[in-house]
Amino acid sequence: MGTQPPALPSSLPASPPAPMAAGDAETAQQQIDEIEALSSIYGEDWCVVDEDEKIYCIRINDCLDQPKWTLCLQVILPPGYPTAEPPIYQLNAPWLRGQDYMELANSLEEIYVQNLGESILYLWVEKIREVLIEKAQSSDPEPGIKKTSEEVDEDDGDDFLLDYEPIQEDPIKMLNYITSESQEDEELPSIHHGNPITDRRSTFQAHLAPVVTPRQVKRVLEKLYENKKIASATHNIYAYRIYCEDKQTFLQDCEDDGETAAGGRLLHLMQILNVHNVLVVVSRWYGGILLGPDRFKHINNCARNVLVEYNYVHSVEESSKQAGKSKKIRKDNKKRTEH
Repeated sequence: MGTQPPALPSSLPASPPAPMAAGDAETAQQQIDEIEALSSIYGEDWCVVDEDEKIYCIRINDCLDQPKWTLCLQVILPPGYPTAEPPIYQLNAPWLRGQDYMELANSLEEIYVQNLGESILYLWVEKIREVLIEKAQSSDPEPGIKKTSEEVDEDDGDDFLLDYEPIQEDPIKMLNYITSESQEDEELPSIHHGNPITDRRSTFQAHLAPVVTPRQVKRVLEKLYENKKIASATHNIYAYRIYCEDKQTFLQDCEDDGETAAGGRLLHLMQILNVHNVLVVVSRWYGGILLGPDRFKHINNCARNVLVEYNYVHSVEESSKQAGKSKKIRKDNKKRTEH
């Protein structure tokens, strides 16, 4: 179960709307009843983002007089919900990353599986609240107050032309590998920032660094996370490819940072463009409006643009040619295998 609907193939012909069957009418009524109940229960914490598209948002906290832990659950109700399709959801909180995100997402999906065909949004909300209450009652440190892209002061922005500003020590994502002590003094590669793309208040920006060792990847990520704007991004998706000449193989990896499948898509783009010895990080500052599949388009466009700008790909047109060439090579290899 993904957090956003996949894009429909553009080649599918549009079909005229069919008359609503009895089952469809019953499903639609179930959605209406559930939304009315949730609106009544949660009051001001419940928000209708887009009634026509069935997009809703609810702010959830830990029930303290002065809440420490809060989270925003956004859902899209597809036509088949609740009888045949799950809600499409997105979890948004500056502190929700990595293992915390995966554990909570798994809990929500488990609730769906255990209640197939039933309305589950209330169960989801209360499960999230239970997690937040547990955090408030545990020894977990309070989430750091970080500015999002919408909360940046007017005099604090440089049109996303980023300067490196150290901040207080915060947990940062680290690559899951062990580097030897002999690599500790390895030089920090130069880091470049691409032009941002903004769509419906979400901003995307790519960062690029030449890398030839995993240690350099780690150092670049550490340096990027020292920047307040990058550290406050909702997602920092990255992928890297390093060519090992001695083994004639690629060392490569990627990270979604909570944006499901985004890291894999970014790595796939880099494979198609046949770039190597480079790390690309794409930061996304979420603006409160769901973008659907468009977010993947912006992530890839940011990455491709910065690769073109720093001559890893000669031009946008050249990158398209390279993609076509890669597809042809894969197709030819497939034919040879079949023979």
